[in-house]
Amino acid sequence: MRPLVAHIDLDALRHNYQLACRCAPQSRSVAVIKADAYGHGALACARALETDVPAFAVACIEEALSLREGGIKAPIVLLEGIFSADELALVDQHRLWISVHSAWQVEALLAYSPRQPIPVWLKVDSGMHRLGFSPEEATSVWQRLVDAPQVTALHLMSHFATADAKDPSYFNRQMNTLKALAAKLKAPLCLANSPATLAWPAAHGDWNRPGVMLYGSDPLEVPNEIAQQLRPVMTLRSEIIALRELAEGDQVGYSGRWKAKRPSKIAVVAAGYGDGYDRHAVDGTPVLVNGQRCPIAGKVSMDMLTVDVTDVPDAAIGSEVVLWGAASNGSVLPVDEVARYCDTISYTLLTGVLPRAPRRYHGAHV
Repeated sequence: MRPLVAHIDLDALRHNYQLACRCAPQSRSVAVIKADAYGHGALACARALETDVPAFAVACIEEALSLREGGIKAPIVLLEGIFSADELALVDQHRLWISVHSAWQVEALLAYSPRQPIPVWLKVDSGMHRLGFSPEEATSVWQRLVDAPQVTALHLMSHFATADAKDPSYFNRQMNTLKALAAKLKAPLCLANSPATLAWPAAHGDWNRPGVMLYGSDPLEVPNEIAQQLRPVMTLRSEIIALRELAEGDQVGYSGRWKAKRPSKIAVVAAGYGDGYDRHAVDGTPVLVNGQRCPIAGKVSMDMLTVDVTDVPDAAIGSEVVLWGAASNGSVLPVDEVARYCDTISYTLLTGVLPRAPRRYHGAHV
């Protein structure tokens, strides 16, 4: 079999979720498993967490139904709510919770007669200007929903644009506006995403929504002692499939972007952009070969990439290559570091790993 595998450490996932809970012991923490649990496999991750988690969060009803069909019985929040009024029958049938961010969703909900009242989270625009009602609009919408027999367990929620930033001034203005609104409405509140869960205790509410931190990625722009305790959940691991000896001046890969500055040994690794590894990785992007850091040399191909292993004398056919995550010797290459070399963020790398790289699950009684 082709050696590229995404290894998923479910014990690390549980560790990271428990860390999120310790950050905010007065809050309940929703586990965000949208986008197939950020590429890790939503059903497997939900099964690993279900005994500890009071609720899960997904983006859409298709993701929720996949969990229900897999036997997940815990509450599931639809973070983007419904996309059509027709979905309310499925929301009702499967006892889902919904967010409401637009006037048409409110009208659709109030025109529907569910078998049981539906838990609703009213979304307020924090100033990000994506989804949600303005704080001024939210007051009247809140009252309509409070009075509606179709609605139960009404909460106020929002999403921060800058909780990860170095300058907290805009974040603090957002947070203060939202907390003042919640106090005025006497509303239970859900504000904190991963960075706010890690670094901003003042943002912790009745509920928090840790997402990318559950998978071991640090979303903050500045060092944080708690974030350093996160453990990588995905290790993208392959092997060397060929070795080439190059003379000084020899070129490697498409366009000959990399040129040997000395006699060099180049390893060919079974991994490429056809597996979801980012083609924008520059020369020097690190990988771990037998646990030792080595630089990518040349452009990433569809099925292969090339690495300079001149300084790894024990590199051989079949040697372990870790694209990100934990090597067998305990060395760790953070996905966040790889993302910076690719001029992107960890979210795109994790969610971008394609099905051609099979997931293998470890821990949590798998």
